[in-house]
Amino acid sequence: MSGQIRPPQYAYKGGEEMVEEALKMGADCVGAIPHFEWAREIGEKSIHRTVELAVKYNKLIDVHCDETDDVMSRFVELLNTLVMSEGIGSRTAASHTCSFGSADNAYAFRMMRLFQKSGLSFISLPIENAYLQGRQDTYPKRRGLTRMKELWESGINVCFGQDSINNPWYPVGNGNMMNILDNGIHLAQTMSFDELDRCLDLVTSNGAKTLNVEDQYGIEVGKPANFIVLNAKSPFEAVRQRADVLASIRNGEYLFKRPEPHYEVKFDAFEKIS
Repeated sequence: MSGQIRPPQYAYKGGEEMVEEALKMGADCVGAIPHFEWAREIGEKSIHRTVELAVKYNKLIDVHCDETDDVMSRFVELLNTLVMSEGIGSRTAASHTCSFGSADNAYAFRMMRLFQKSGLSFISLPIENAYLQGRQDTYPKRRGLTRMKELWESGINVCFGQDSINNPWYPVGNGNMMNILDNGIHLAQTMSFDELDRCLDLVTSNGAKTLNVEDQYGIEVGKPANFIVLNAKSPFEAVRQRADVLASIRNGEYLFKRPEPHYEVKFDAFEKIS
């Protein structure tokens, strides 16, 4: 078994036991969803248990954390404290953290200094968050994203992802990371020329760092030949043109290769116009 286990540990009867059993069976990541628990204290209990299990079984952590508009949902603070104390911040990801996007500056910048210290990674889900959050707002209406721009500018590892493919939370997901990047940089207002030149990191190398697979990821000697080829001459052009994938290579072999396009054009430049 591989993958991740993350039901509500206490709001779902037997959830705590199921999480540990899945880890015994081989799940490689443990998580929680503390804002889905029925009381703040129980949400905190689930964070403590998640970190305890990650240490016990030597697993990565990914918590659906504060995926709510409630500005007082601050489970990311406890998560960061515990993994920093255990020295496993670089093996931990906080996904969504939507409420952090609504936090006041005094709290947010204090926390970002602590995120820098712990090495915690952040996963922003721009299209799901934009669709789901801010539903009780009239106007002004929140975008739903975490403070992705400030996290990125602070040198904190942040990446974009998608966790919904045709499900009740987001019915039109297709896993197209270039589409997710396109939406994310618009919503986060990260489109200076410098940001455009390096924003592909948000769906490539930053994600590899979050997953702790940097020893296998990248175009370097000795690493698996796994990559995709985009139809663009530069990162800037890939983003500007919403570049298509020309080929996907896995272990040095083509998974697919897009053929050269063929066009039929009926046009005579010298045809008389009557």
